[in-house]
Amino acid sequence: MALTETQVEDKIEVVGDFKHVQIRTATVIARDGVEISRSFHRHSLACSTKSGDPAVWSDTDISGESTEVQAICNAVWTDAVKTAYQTAMDAQEI
Repeated sequence: MALTETQVEDKIEVVGDFKHVQIRTATVIARDGVEISRSFHRHSLACSTKSGDPAVWSDTDISGESTEVQAICNAVWTDAVKTAYQTAMDAQEI
């Protein structure tokens, strides 16, 4: 009776005007090759982050993401999307 645990990114979505990337990771537990449990973890990524003092915009670090997620982010996060997102977020701070 062998138990195995695997993780797979089973859903990657691009949503909204600012192309947020949402990732769902499934953790699958199997006994002798038959799935007995599945649970999910979700996280999302925005194209830019603000940090430091004074606060400065920088590209989101996606180096820890899978190559598939990195490729999607690099495809949809154009300079125009980043600028629009940063402008919208800065306007909310006023």
